[in-house]
Formats: sequence, structure tokens, C-alpha cells
Amino acid sequence: MTRKTFDAVVFDWRGTLAYELTPEDWAYEALSRTDRPHDEQAVATLLDKISAAAGQPSRLKSADGNTSYDKHRETYYTVFADAGLDCDLADALFAVDSDPLYNTFAVDAAATMSSLTEIGCKIGILSNIHFDIRPVFAEAQLLDSIDAFVLSGEHGVQKPDPAIFRLALRLLGTDAGRTLMVGDRASRDGMAVEVGMPTLLVPPLTDPQQQRLHIVTNTVGASHRTGDSE
Repeated sequence: MTRKTFDAVVFDWRGTLAYELTPEDWAYEALSRTDRPHDEQAVATLLDKISAAAGQPSRLKSADGNTSYDKHRETYYTVFADAGLDCDLADALFAVDSDPLYNTFAVDAAATMSSLTEIGCKIGILSNIHFDIRPVFAEAQLLDSIDAFVLSGEHGVQKPDPAIFRLALRLLGTDAGRTLMVGDRASRDGMAVEVGMPTLLVPPLTDPQQQRLHIVTNTVGASHRTGDSE
């Protein structure tokens, strides 16, 4: 009989469960949407403008940039304006950034969720995101597997603030020591250890066909199956 080592698993979304566009892909899609040249040079030029305007550390990665939709929009559009981008291109960049359909689930995401629910593990999604990602989970037929969504834009707090991990624990109704945090960035997801949550970091997902979530099921003590997801 399988021994359950955790009562819940909390997953980061982008980079962990779903593929996130690279900056190059982001710029390419925005230029393409506005019927502009979108070759390698055009993409590089646009990214250089945005990077110079964002500064170091980048304002696009600010500590409160995902605490609300309005804050995220203000942050991005301020940088776009400082980069000298016109309204159409700024709108396209923000639209691509805010479109969950550009984030494809890992091929083994569905099977992993199924394995965890089979042994009675609750599942939470904890994401620094400014829009609702529940519809994309529903489209992938994963919504019913999720016990709690903790989205920074809905709660006004984002990783690495320990408060958002404590919120996840409250919503799941589980103890920190029995709740595994799974993410791909030590600087953000790794802060879960500050509230007593064991933390597992997986390599960032660079291709939806990559299968590395067996690391999670092995850690939890669930059987691992292969399977496809949206």
C-alpha cells in the first residue's frame, strides 16, 4: 500500500506546470499581431528598447508588479512608454503577456494531478499572476483536481512574500510540514521554507513535451503514470 508522505502539494504555474513564453517569443508574437517585421533583428531591437527602459533591476519584475491587474498594467505600460513604444505595440505586448493560451501545460501535468488525487493529496496552485487562470485549467480538464487557487492578483501579495504561502496553507487547511511546495525558482518559490513548507524545485519547463513531474510523485509517494495534457 502506498504511504502518503504529504497531505497537499502546492504548484507554481508558469515554468513549473506550464510552459512560459521566452522574451523572444513574447516580442515576436506582439510584432506579428501588429503586422510589423518580426525577424530576429526586429525582435532583438524591441527587447533592447524594453530592457533599457526597464532598468536594473528590471521594473517588469518588481516586488509588487503582480499584486493586481491594475498594478501590473501600470508597471508594464510605464516601461513601454519610457521605451518609446506606440500604443498599438504596447497593447499587443500586454495582450500576449496576459493571454493564458500562450502557456501550454506540461505533457505529464494531467497524469501527475490524477496520481496525487488518487492518494488523497490536496492540490493548490500558487502563482504570481495578474489574471484569472482558472479558465485555462478548465479547458485542460484540470480544474476539478484543484482544491485552492492562490493568485497574487486576487490577494494583493506575491511571492516571495511569506504571507502568500501562509495564505495557501489556510485555504488548503493543511499544516506547513505536510504541504509540499513545488516550483522552478529558488528566489520566489524557495521562500516557502520560511513558513516551514518542504520545497521541491524542478528545472524550468522549456518545452511542454518535457516530462519531469515524476520527481513530484516520487517525493510524495504516489504512483507515476504517463499521459497527455492540453
